[in-house]
Amino acid sequence: MMIPLRARFKKSAGFTLLELMVALAIFGLLAAMAYGGLNTVLKQGQVTDAHAARLAKLQMSFLWLGRDIEQTVNRPVRDEYGTMLLALQGSEFGRYQLELTRNGWSNPANRLRSSLQRVAWGVKDGKLIRAYWNVLDRAQDSQPLESEMLDGVTKLELRFQSPNRQWSNSWPNAALGSAANQAQPRAVEVTLETEAEGRITRLFRVPGA
Repeated sequence: MMIPLRARFKKSAGFTLLELMVALAIFGLLAAMAYGGLNTVLKQGQVTDAHAARLAKLQMSFLWLGRDIEQTVNRPVRDEYGTMLLALQGSEFGRYQLELTRNGWSNPANRLRSSLQRVAWGVKDGKLIRAYWNVLDRAQDSQPLESEMLDGVTKLELRFQSPNRQWSNSWPNAALGSAANQAQPRAVEVTLETEAEGRITRLFRVPGA
């Protein structure tokens, strides 16, 4: 039996324009939902990576700071004006709030220099700065080499425990008496205040105290 041409054409006809528009609308909605979910996952991954990198820098800063304090040696130095500086000294203000002489300066190139190093810590323009000098007793042209350890820092606070277990915000401190100031502090309490993490406090022991 022969089927009329018109009937065959009608039977094999595809989607109507309305059906195509509905299908495209559904596909677009599903694509938008999928993209939104993927975008959220990607953004969350970026936030997690940034947080992990920030935490690593924070831990590294305290690691370097702790190593410097815990490797302090009783070796006073002279600054560029000839003034004698204690092996370890700290203040509430100034370019650097902590300055000390430490041991263990690595020398992979086997240069003719001391294994002792003079280092300093401070905050400048919202950044935690570690500085060091290539010499112990400085000349007038001796300039510190600075490294940015951590950004977003609002404050660096230090407390020093004297041999008789008294605390002060600077070292040396005339209120503790000359005998206490001649010796090294027993410990240094470091409080770092940042925009992201708030206040973080660590306590480090000074060797030989």
